[in-house]
Amino acid sequence: MSSDAAPPSPPSPPQPPPAEGIEIRSHFVRSRNAVVIRATLSELYVDYFLHLAAQQLRPDPAHIALFKDALAAFVLHCTARPRYEMIAWTLHFEEPMVNLFLTADTEEEAVTGRILAENVREMGGNHLYADVVAHNKSPRRSAVPFAGADAFRAAEAFYLQSEQRPARFFATAPEEFVMVCSHPDCDTAWFEGLTVDALRELDQTETLSLLERRRYAWRCGCNQQKILRVLAPVMRKDPAELFGDEPSVQVSCPRCAAKHIVTREALEAFIAQNPA
Repeated sequence: MSSDAAPPSPPSPPQPPPAEGIEIRSHFVRSRNAVVIRATLSELYVDYFLHLAAQQLRPDPAHIALFKDALAAFVLHCTARPRYEMIAWTLHFEEPMVNLFLTADTEEEAVTGRILAENVREMGGNHLYADVVAHNKSPRRSAVPFAGADAFRAAEAFYLQSEQRPARFFATAPEEFVMVCSHPDCDTAWFEGLTVDALRELDQTETLSLLERRRYAWRCGCNQQKILRVLAPVMRKDPAELFGDEPSVQVSCPRCAAKHIVTREALEAFIAQNPA
């Protein structure tokens, strides 16, 4: 071997796995006293459609369109909230008659949800129900009426009536969304005059200070053990009501509609191992 041969290159350090979920950035707009939260939901939408395919769920296309907007508004809202909260929204629409359920864990940065289109009860108008459970605090619920089949306007009504501060939601591209939150002493004229074009040029026209980055992923966390835990009280009370003459029962996750097959044998074994 030649004495002037190049030494072998050191091995490359192991690369960290790619971060899960979509990145959402919050910026403070100096001199305007407002916070801008921006996200591209393309990957989150892909994960949602993969979930639908895996569970063989086929919602009405009109309901899916509503759900996608509701998911965008909800994820932006969760990013505006403190960490260590469990948040849920239920949006009831009269036309089309459908309920949309969304829930997130702001600590784990996980979001999931489902469309409920069967046996929806008429309520005489559209309503958004918001539930929040923070660590070491009592659960809170608020209910806000809103007009129209528009998830962004529903979110704006929620902020104005429940959060008691205005917020605005925009779609700046087919899968890119912006939320602008008003803070004390906000430049009201600027806030109310915001347009999609103005938001697209925000980095050039305003001085922004990065506040936070978060990453939200489509993740429910439902599994067989959790489903067994939910069914155990029913099984203890009336096994015949749960199974009838069948050896198994199919159960849908109340959070994401994923289907779980539970056998009588598995549930009996779970109860034996976990007596009441």
